Amino acid sequence: MPFAANMPKTELITIGKIVAPHGVRGDVRIVPLTDFPDRFYDLTKVLVDGVGELALESARQHKKFILLKFSGLDSINDIEHLRDKLIQIRREDAVKLPEGRYYIFDIIGLNVFTEEGNLLGTIIDVLQPGSNDVYVVKQQDKSEVLIPAIKEVVKKIDILGKQMIVKLQEEMD
Repeated sequence: MPFAANMPKTELITIGKIVAPHGVRGDVRIVPLTDFPDRFYDLTKVLVDGVGELALESARQHKKFILLKFSGLDSINDIEHLRDKLIQIRREDAVKLPEGRYYIFDIIGLNVFTEEGNLLGTIIDVLQPGSNDVYVVKQQDKSEVLIPAIKEVVKKIDILGKQMIVKLQEEMD
């Protein structure tokens, strides 16, 4: 499937943001928005939000940034319009995670059920306060409940079925 500006947002993953030109030869400075900044070295093309697909000529680390050079964009004038644009990839190009690990964007939107089958609500956010993630679940009455992302509480995650089964802490032995 080729990149297209009209791809559904759920099919695209943002991995960086262009913050500024770098030098005068067409390089751009990227702030990585990914846990896998090394991914830039293996990419051959990316989607630049609002611009379309661009082929990559090179990628290299520079301090806390990634410097990208797009094919055919060889001057500061060629890339100035890319400032503040997001760099995206197709979902199928995402780094494969080990079994039992999930992307936050896959967790948000899951329906959360108790082991008894009662709907608690839908995950609207994932907090990362420290030792483990915490899922923010919006209940039907609009209140929120926090679910720690630990094995004793989260019993099953079914990304394709868009649901999570949990054992609430007050139910734990």
